[in-house]
Amino acid sequence: MSDSIEIKGIGGFGYHGVFPHERENGQAFLVDLLLHCDFRKASKSDDVQDTIDYGTVCNLVIGAIVGPPVSLIEKLASQIAEILLSNFSILDSVVVIVHKPQAPVGANVADIAIRIERSR
Repeated sequence: MSDSIEIKGIGGFGYHGVFPHERENGQAFLVDLLLHCDFRKASKSDDVQDTIDYGTVCNLVIGAIVGPPVSLIEKLASQIAEILLSNFSILDSVVVIVHKPQAPVGANVADIAIRIERSR
């Protein structure tokens, strides 16, 4: 399938991490998505009901970022993928990239990110 929606930089403030200070102080997280689906029906109907509503996607992702904390961003990415696949039947597969630019790694880095892909 070559049809897709790409959304970059969905941001939120969360309390994810393995260290106590991450759970206490929180930090910014960014999420990029690549949503694979078939747009043929939507391109004919011109109806938002036949595609994926970007606003709803963003709200669901922000809800996961600001929601209950997890230790690993791998877990957060997986939760986001599961939420999106369960909310949009048109969605065939999703790539989720979670950025943790302030990850406590003891080195000067521009970003730390993980990427997962899930499909039906």
